Amino acid sequence: MEVLSHSEAETEALGARLAASLAPGAVVAYRGGLGMGKTAFTRGLAKGLGYTGRVTSPTFTIVNEYEGGRLPLFHFDMYRLPDEDALFDIGWDEYLSRGGVCAVEWSEQVTPALPAETVYVTIARAPAADDGRIITVEGADLP
Repeated sequence: MEVLSHSEAETEALGARLAASLAPGAVVAYRGGLGMGKTAFTRGLAKGLGYTGRVTSPTFTIVNEYEGGRLPLFHFDMYRLPDEDALFDIGWDEYLSRGGVCAVEWSEQVTPALPAETVYVTIARAPAADDGRIITVEGADLP
């Protein structure tokens, strides 16, 4: 499914829609450059899962945990990791087994470590005439 988002609020709303279809153990892997809206999409995921607190980028912490919703959300930023081995060093297997949703920014860094049933969300800049984003969701149906 491909959606054109014209704002951060629309990107968050799409994340919330996706959250409704996610089951325990789901992995959402983002593809897209800096400033494309990956964290905004994750804020929407968190809201859709019922989390009401602040959601921020885990750029310097590698992973932020958000609990208190229908499912816990584990928000990873792989930008600073050299490869998938480093992901396992921070406890990837344990996160997968905790029954939450793992949202992975910069998933290109760790593709071999992602499960076969991973949901991929690609966010790209819309054509020059529009300052929106084209968001493609693969591996899940949006309600």
